[in-house]
Order: sequence, then structure tokens, then C-alpha cells
Amino acid sequence: MKKHQLNVADLKPGEGYKIGSALIVPRPIGWIGTRDREGAANLAPYSFFNMVAGSPPMFVFSPGRGGRKDTLANVRETGEFTLNIVTEEVGEAMNLTAASIEAGESEFEHAGLTEVASERIGAPMVAECKANFECVVTQIVDIGHAEQGNALVIGEAVMMHVREDIIDLDTMRIDQPNLKALGRHAGNTYSRSTDQYDLTRPP
Repeated sequence: MKKHQLNVADLKPGEGYKIGSALIVPRPIGWIGTRDREGAANLAPYSFFNMVAGSPPMFVFSPGRGGRKDTLANVRETGEFTLNIVTEEVGEAMNLTAASIEAGESEFEHAGLTEVASERIGAPMVAECKANFECVVTQIVDIGHAEQGNALVIGEAVMMHVREDIIDLDTMRIDQPNLKALGRHAGNTYSRSTDQYDLTRPP
């Protein structure tokens, strides 16, 4: 089958994002909790997100730099954030926190979620999530277009919270079927991680 050849320089604004985000799927969702200097909490989902190192565990997420972005402003000011794992049980609530809400209104209250304090940082966690990470920012790198690009936020986990029914502390293995993680596709489409199979890595 012939492939269309698309020169990125010839694409209209937004078309590169539309194609790329529809092909790089499913993407994990980073549900990022922050707090500003005045103490107001913020919670927002990002599918430009992943784990990028294991020792120590390090994560990246990439908020846009265009306009007022509370999450980005907060991590620049405070240097910390929480990562709250999105599963089937909190999928609807996660979606609600992606909406624009009135100034001063809490995404936690808007989505009916319970805000819980972290142990080592000031950013809030989502109590309803099966797992949470407390992270400190190690670096923020501006990437892409000067006005419409993104910021790559790199964070190091300093504390993990994992519900006891999904982790085996002897092996440190996570029960994947019981985790029920969600993945992001294009537009309004998400996927469940229940159709799993093993593929043994070659020696």
C-alpha cells in the first residue's frame, strides 16, 4: 500500500499535532496535581507524559506554553507536583478536570474528588487514585515554537503511594489487570488496558 508523504513544513497549524497524537497511541495519562504560592490547588491531565528513568524514578510531562497555564506556572514557582495514576474508576473525573472552570474554583471540587496532602511536598494528591507519586522538578525545558510550543517538565519521584491490593511487596510487582489503567487516543477516544498478553524478551 502506498504511503502519503507529508512534509512537516507544508502542514497547516495543528495538523502535525493531529496526526502525531493519533498515531502515537495509546498514550499514558499524567494527572498532575500542583499548588500555587497562595495555596490554591490545581489538577489537570496530560497525555504528553511518560516515565523516562528508573533510578531514581523520573517522569516527564509537557504542558503548552500558550496563554495562562496554571500547572506550568505552579511547577515553575514551587518546583513540585504529584502524579496521580488514571484508571477506569477515575476516568470520568479525570475528563472533568480537563475543562476550563471558573477562576478560584477547585478542579477537585468540580470533579467530586478528594484532595489529600502529600508527605514530603506541598502539592495535593487525588485520594481516589490507586497510586500517586510525589515529585520534585529537576528541569524545565522550553521546546517547540516560541509562542505556541510546550515546556518539558522533568520530575523526580521522592515518595510513592500504592494501594495494597495492586502491589506485591515481596516482588514489587504491580497487578496489571487489577490496576485497570486508561490510555489516551485521538479526540475523545480512550482505551482500557484489559486486553493484555505476554511476549517473552529474547536472550
